[in-house]
Amino acid sequence: MAKESMKARERKRQKLVDKYAAKRAELKAAGDYEGLQRLPKNASPVRLHNRCQLTGRPKGYMRQFGVSRINFREMALKGLIPGIKKASW
Repeated sequence: MAKESMKARERKRQKLVDKYAAKRAELKAAGDYEGLQRLPKNASPVRLHNRCQLTGRPKGYMRQFGVSRINFREMALKGLIPGIKKASW
């Protein structure tokens, strides 16, 4: 499990990115790089880091499912993910 503070920090960054997305696109289209510099640092989508929705784990993230590889495996074995089953040949 990730620390609660790390998960909270990522949520806060996501809110800032969402809040400034339209303004950021407008400034970029106009070529106003000084205006972009005045936006908060955390308003940049580059600063976001993918984390598991269940545990907050930053590594081994599977983008298609939004969870880490560990949680993905557990959920797949329990049959919680439709269309996914363990390979055997």
